Amino acid sequence: MVKTPGVVRVAAVGDIHLGRAAYGPPVQTLFAAVAERADVLALCGDLTDRGDPEEGRQLGRALATVGVPIVAVLGNHDHESGKVTELSRILCDAGVQVLDGGDAYEVHGVGFAGVKGFAGGFGRRALGPWGEETIKLFVREAVDEALKLETSLSKLRTERRVALLHYSPIAGTVEGEPHEIYAYLGSSRLEEPLIRYPVDVVFHGHAHHGTAEGKTVGGVTVYNVSLSLLQRTNPDAPPFRVVELRLPAERRDGGQLERRMDRQSDRRSEPQAGRRGSESEPPGGAERGSATNAEKEPPTSGEKEPPTSGEKEPPTSVILSEAKEP
Repeated sequence: MVKTPGVVRVAAVGDIHLGRAAYGPPVQTLFAAVAERADVLALCGDLTDRGDPEEGRQLGRALATVGVPIVAVLGNHDHESGKVTELSRILCDAGVQVLDGGDAYEVHGVGFAGVKGFAGGFGRRALGPWGEETIKLFVREAVDEALKLETSLSKLRTERRVALLHYSPIAGTVEGEPHEIYAYLGSSRLEEPLIRYPVDVVFHGHAHHGTAEGKTVGGVTVYNVSLSLLQRTNPDAPPFRVVELRLPAERRDGGQLERRMDRQSDRRSEPQAGRRGSESEPPGGAERGSATNAEKEPPTSGEKEPPTSGEKEPPTSVILSEAKEP
């Protein structure tokens, strides 16, 4: 695939479950086409089946040869053996940037924030902190994960921003699963930081039988990139979803990976609500620019107006190998 200048291609997949017998393609096959078709690989949790360090080492060996920067969050299966610290270290040694809310990362001019997330349900049916202490602790975990996500998002300073989760932040992408287990597949508390600090796109996994795409209340697209769901909806395509993000002109410089450890963000003076961009944006994915763009004279006939540094295009999602969108 020919790379478009000024565009960063993010390939995303989750629920690899390395170590589970007869689940998914061999890990080497899974990542074979990533370098040709993407500039960054995003992994959305359940990378291993039981969180065993040996599973992590097998995955690390495969990821070390991918050839593009890799950003990841862990999932509930990665916590099963109680060796998250060791597993994270193994993946980091293989070149994977493991996110857990404390840090934010910039890769090729695109900022990434991520956490595992947690369960609890959605909207009016979400579990509340009332009654037994165990219930309150359960809800507290969901709240803490949302706060970690908000902290990570607040540190992003790039024009293009991506959120990685394992659990879903919306009910729309778990539809297809039994209603009885919706509460275990995600939490709308994870959506609240995405409203305060809007991003271009959200990726998550966990809901193997869910829906491929949904939107937050602010209109941001959320993709369920669970491996089994991708294979079922697009069996002839590579087992990952690719989203293209067009960079502002001044950032189209092939920027390298930068870790953001500072405690204060100078991204904005105030968190913003809703979808990214101003309220005056045209609908339907037209190019967006600053208010001053409207004051410029139109180009002459046959002449294309050059993009300004403030103009951005909405992310483009493609499932590759000539496959159509589900």
